[in-house]
Amino acid sequence: MSFFAVLKEMLVILFGIAMGYLARRLGYLGGETDQRLSKIILNITMPCLIVASVATGDTLPGAAEILAVLKVAVVFYGIELLVAAVAPRLLGGTDKQKGVWRYTAMFPNVGFIGYPVTVAIFGPEALFYAVILALPFNLLSFSLGPLMLAGRAKFRWQQLISPCILASLAALVVVLGHVSLPAIVGECVEFVGSITIPLSLLVVGSLLAGLPIGRVFASPRLWALTALRLLGLPALLWAVLGWMHVEPPVVAGVAVILMAMPAAVNGSMLSMEYGGDTECMAQITFLTTLISIITIPVVSVLL
Repeated sequence: MSFFAVLKEMLVILFGIAMGYLARRLGYLGGETDQRLSKIILNITMPCLIVASVATGDTLPGAAEILAVLKVAVVFYGIELLVAAVAPRLLGGTDKQKGVWRYTAMFPNVGFIGYPVTVAIFGPEALFYAVILALPFNLLSFSLGPLMLAGRAKFRWQQLISPCILASLAALVVVLGHVSLPAIVGECVEFVGSITIPLSLLVVGSLLAGLPIGRVFASPRLWALTALRLLGLPALLWAVLGWMHVEPPVVAGVAVILMAMPAAVNGSMLSMEYGGDTECMAQITFLTTLISIITIPVVSVLL
């Protein structure tokens, strides 16, 4: 796979963040506008995007193959959960910062960046493996995510009945049950869901515009977490899946690439919604996304 082909995908993502930064500087975004956009993303466009990812169930692999991919997903998220439990103890910081360390270790950007990069590296037929691997992400990110970022004090069980979680459960039913949704349903949810990625990147860029960027590059903790997220976790998963001899091999390749993604953009939205350290979350999202412009193409060449 060409280094520059993957590099191009990463530059497009960074451009979206840069436009959000510019919009904040021009006075178009910021404050209440960012909060309202975050609510729109979490309650409307994101659920549509989740359903749209599996809306064409007739093209998905067979049930046995799907279950095999879900077994890889167990290893994928098991490793992340283990690292998320250990990393905050090593990095230190405030309780809310530790929540950001946990979230970053647990949730890579499997959808926003992972899907296009997967297609660029392995071809369009591999997208379905990425979609299936992302199903647990959607459930865990919107259930464990708020708990990690805001802490038990602000966590409410009602948060588990959110539009994103309901959409994730619906997507899981569609995949495992091979439910064929009407074409018009797929077109509708895809139309609305397609604005999720650019909107989210604009909000992240806007959040960064209100922060001293120099502080991002001067933090040893952020650099250590970035190295763990972009290189340490993919290397660990690659070693475990290699020992398991996963079939077909492309599934292992897709899983390693998804593990090499930067911090999920959802973290900034969830921090704003549930009272986490939004500043720190935006910083690690920016830094991991910036550095991944180089690391993801390198990982793709080594696979």
